[in-house]
Amino acid sequence: MATVETTDGPVDVDELGLTLIHEHFRTIDEAVRFQFPHLYDAGAEWDAAIGDANAVKGHGIRTVVEPAAMFLFRHAAFSRRVAEESGLNVVLATGIYTYDHLPQALLHRDEDALAAIFVHELENGIQDTGIKPAFIKCAADEPGVTPNIEKVHRAAARASNQTGKPIMAHSRPASDTGHDQMRIFAEEGVDPAKVQVAHTGDTDDLDYIERLLDTGCWIGLDRYGLDIFLPTDKRNATTLTLLERGYADRMFLSQDYCSTIDWFPLEMQEYLKANEVPDWSMTFLFETVIPELTERGMTDDQLDQMMVANPKAWLGS
Repeated sequence: MATVETTDGPVDVDELGLTLIHEHFRTIDEAVRFQFPHLYDAGAEWDAAIGDANAVKGHGIRTVVEPAAMFLFRHAAFSRRVAEESGLNVVLATGIYTYDHLPQALLHRDEDALAAIFVHELENGIQDTGIKPAFIKCAADEPGVTPNIEKVHRAAARASNQTGKPIMAHSRPASDTGHDQMRIFAEEGVDPAKVQVAHTGDTDDLDYIERLLDTGCWIGLDRYGLDIFLPTDKRNATTLTLLERGYADRMFLSQDYCSTIDWFPLEMQEYLKANEVPDWSMTFLFETVIPELTERGMTDDQLDQMMVANPKAWLGS
């Protein structure tokens, strides 16, 4: 039986159960929080995280995959506390989440050196906690695959090849990053079945999506509620078409929700929540999306495939 690392140690893949593949209990700039702690409310951050954890557990979720990496304030002890107090499995990542910037300490290290950092965490744990990540995270966004981004992706690929751990690649379909990312992984000899291209559902361009699926990767339809990238009705239409074309065994559903996020001032966050992303939450799938997809033809078996079987297969690969 394959196992998957969680904040509570390895669990059998069958213990993952109903899984949200891409959610964040806290999304904060780690440097700003460390340097200017007066801008943050640790109590409010905790309340938001445990509130969301308990809410998704109430909908039958047993596992939340939290793909925070460097620059997203990955904090293994905080995630373990969420898991312990909610009773969820929480699965963490190693890696670097950047659209180009690298700090000086990493700028002058090569791909193999970065890969060694990821491998160290995969084998020894995160931040001296002993909590091991289950996968490797990298990202390419609007700037595209810059030299720094290519270096991080090749490092992720080499760490995957050395450890057998899967990769989650944040993508931006509007910049066609997914195909460049898969090209790099192919050049590095990564089994495409180990790669999940996150945020593929930000487009309804079926040609783009199917060409990506042709590489052999998994895709994340994982930003439900983020209408600023694509509204729910178009996401649903894309999901249903892909299900009709037989791709249920290659897809994940999630929301990329952030219990706390500091990317915007509070007043802007309130405006965006009211006007741009009014439905975005960690329970939107269960309250609205799944009922609508079911009414329009999604079967229970297809839902189980996307939210139970596929996470087991990808994380346990």
